[in-house]
Amino acid sequence: MRFDIFTLFPGYFTAPFGDSILHRATKSGAMELNLHDIRDWAHDKHRTCDDYPYGGGAGMVLKAEPVAAALEEVLQYKAREEDPPCPVILMSPQGRTFNHEVALELASRPRVTLLCGHYEGLDERAINMLVTDEISIGDFVLTGGEPAAMCIVDAVARLIPGVLGNDQSAVNDSFATGLLEAPHYTRPEIWRDLPVPEILLSGHHGEIERWRIKEGMKRTLKRRPDLLDGLLYGGELSTEQLEILGEVLGEYQASFNHLPVME
Repeated sequence: MRFDIFTLFPGYFTAPFGDSILHRATKSGAMELNLHDIRDWAHDKHRTCDDYPYGGGAGMVLKAEPVAAALEEVLQYKAREEDPPCPVILMSPQGRTFNHEVALELASRPRVTLLCGHYEGLDERAINMLVTDEISIGDFVLTGGEPAAMCIVDAVARLIPGVLGNDQSAVNDSFATGLLEAPHYTRPEIWRDLPVPEILLSGHHGEIERWRIKEGMKRTLKRRPDLLDGLLYGGELSTEQLEILGEVLGEYQASFNHLPVME
């Protein structure tokens, strides 16, 4: 899979792309990452890519032409006359919210372009002409689209075969099944008088898997009950999962029954 990232600050990505899993993935050829400095397509000696907004107001606006020239040259198409060869996604707090389903959608594409906005935003004409999608990583505003692009690349990359050491790691992630993951433990068996749950030492793989489903449900009920609601109403829980959920809810109710009555 190929990522093309258009940014005013390519140096922002040096450390994240130069270390750890993403670095190994690009070295092995499992994925390709290309950084494009929008300033390289500016037409003046100062490489100007922003200007004051029409109508007044605080801040500056990213100019349309350098962005258009960069996208058209790298993606090798002519805007308004041709469709881009891949999704062109603007990082924007006004876009649709990024989640696991969107990550899966992008991971199915052979190529994705991420456009990092900056200042007060991008000239609306460029958005209308060039951008095929807008994505937000949450209801907050960043100083630029670079952190959002980094999050998206990282989340999508984990779903690409060959990026992780074990492809099953992504299958069992939080949100991959609609639930949060169960807790994890490693050696030593006892740490500061705290033992590893006995079931994980039993060697009974079926019981271990059931324990993980149950603990994941407990965490989901406590931290993200909205996820359980979605699975229940969508009819996405198996018979075994519904049985385990019944146990979890029964234990949850029992814990309340032991609370002292307030007079």
